[in-house]
This record gives sequence, structure tokens and C-alpha cells, in this order.
Amino acid sequence: ALALPGADAWLGTDSLGRDTLTRLIHGGRVSLAVSLGSVAIGMLAGGALGLVAGFYGRWSERLIMGAMTVLLCFPGIILAIALVSSLGPNLTNVTLAIGVIFMPAFARIARANTLSLRHREFVLAAQVLGARTPRILLREVLPNLMPVLMSYAVVMLGVAILAEAALGFLGLSVRPPQPSWGGMIASERSNLTDAPLAVFVPALWMTSTVLAINRIGEWVRGLFDVKAQAL
Repeated sequence: ALALPGADAWLGTDSLGRDTLTRLIHGGRVSLAVSLGSVAIGMLAGGALGLVAGFYGRWSERLIMGAMTVLLCFPGIILAIALVSSLGPNLTNVTLAIGVIFMPAFARIARANTLSLRHREFVLAAQVLGARTPRILLREVLPNLMPVLMSYAVVMLGVAILAEAALGFLGLSVRPPQPSWGGMIASERSNLTDAPLAVFVPALWMTSTVLAINRIGEWVRGLFDVKAQAL
């Protein structure tokens, strides 16, 4: 238990003698599943609402963006804790809770860009040719909206990992013995004085992962910005 890194355990062991590297890899599956699922929920639901609000305007815009503003009034982590506590702590509910938190941001981005696209020449040409509104949204507006949403989605993957780790630290993510990065830090925090590596190794692993995702997000954003300038 709490062995230092060596040939048998490259990153040491935890207080129960389990290999830290193995648990980090299995915990990464939880973090990646939650981040991909929650970002997908936020982008699909929030993007669709923002697309409708920006294109139709009037009462639909006021209703949708009013609901998104109400969601933004709640602190994100408090709202996630409330949702997971009421639904039950498991992988699906954690993913859903974080996805709900992400919806307002995606909705605002989609609405703002739809407002700038709905009066562009290709949209007006489709309307003159008699295209129906659903076809215009799916064939004309959405393809030009996706680069902005995708570049933001990559950045939000790191935020989702941190959100899942925070819920895991509070015991509101997957249940032991299934590992999660936040849960690993929480379970070993009592050994911080005697075996600091048991806490700092998962924290540094998570930090490195989020930093790498943010670097990829910056590269993707720069790539999509070049394409957007060409429109």
C-alpha cells in the first residue's frame, strides 16, 4: 500500500495496494465518456435551440433565450450537484447534468452566428428559389454554423473533464470500486502528508490531459477561423 513508483508499479500504488497507472487509465475512460457525451448533448440541444431562435426570432427567440438565461443564473457546479443528487450518481446522469450546463453557451453561440448567416446571399437565394425553412436550416445555415460550434466543443471537452472530476471528488460520479480521477484524489486526500504522490499523480495526470485538449482546441479554432474568413 502507498508504494513509491517502481518496476512493478510505474506510478506507485494507492492505500489499498492497487496500481495507480491502471486505475488512471480506467478512470480516463469515465472522464472521456462523460466529456464526449456531455459536450454532444450541449452542442446538439443548445445548438438546435440557438439555431431556431436566431433564424425565426420574435417570440421563439424570447422564449428560448429566456430559458437559457434562467439556466445561466444558476452556478454551474451547484446545478450539476442538484441534478445528480436528484437523479442518482451514475455515469449517465453525470453526463446529462454536465450537458445541461453546457446548453446555454452553445445556444448563445448558435444564435449569434445564425443572426449573421440568415441574411447572407446563399440563404436569400435559397428562399427565392422556394426552399422550405427546414431545408434552408439544414442545408444552408447549419453547415456554416458547425465550424464555430465544433471549435468551441473541443475546448469544452477539458471543462467537462474538470466538471466530472469535481463531481467525483464529492462522491457524485461513478461508484467505487470503479475509478474516476476526482474519486481517486478524494479517496487519497487523507494520505496527503504521508504519501503525497497518491494525490498529486492523479491531479497531474488530469491537468496534463486538460492542457493537451486545450492545445488541440486552440489549433482547431485557428483552423476553423481561417475557413470562416473565406466565407
